[in-house]
Amino acid sequence: MAPVSRTPKPLELVRLRPLRLSDEQVVRAAHQAMSEDSFTFALGLARDMTWSHYLSALDDRQRGLNLPDGIVAATYLVAVAHEQVVGRASIRHTLNDSLRRRGGHIGYGVLAPFRRRGYGTAILRHSLTVADALGIDRALITCDENNLGSRRIIESCGGVVESVEPCADGTLIRRYWIG
Repeated sequence: MAPVSRTPKPLELVRLRPLRLSDEQVVRAAHQAMSEDSFTFALGLARDMTWSHYLSALDDRQRGLNLPDGIVAATYLVAVAHEQVVGRASIRHTLNDSLRRRGGHIGYGVLAPFRRRGYGTAILRHSLTVADALGIDRALITCDENNLGSRRIIESCGGVVESVEPCADGTLIRRYWIG
């Protein structure tokens, strides 16, 4: 009897990893594409910034060095499936007042061509593992009230709503805790 092959689940396919020198083109393209949806893919990347400078800035951010005002130490990782970048995650090591209201410990995004395939859930689950390794045993995650996809992802990962609060721009933000 031939072995039964099965299709790997997104959690098994997705890996989070740091950016590499070879990622520049795909990350810059993702950054541009996501900006059209008012989402920042490559946090802190400026158009005129060299890639090596950007990678150095991410390394500093992870170590908590040379942080701009209002920015906390964070680990930035890309999500890869089938050797393609499908999304990203940012795991903030601590929270400031701004992140307590909007942003939380983990921010993640999935590129449009890869949405609705389970990658968002896989990215968040792997991000929670990274957060746990950083000593974050209870993670705050937020999303806009009207972002049903993120709400489903967060809730499927065990998120419990603490509150729904308005921001200065009038957007309602759902604040979840996991852990």
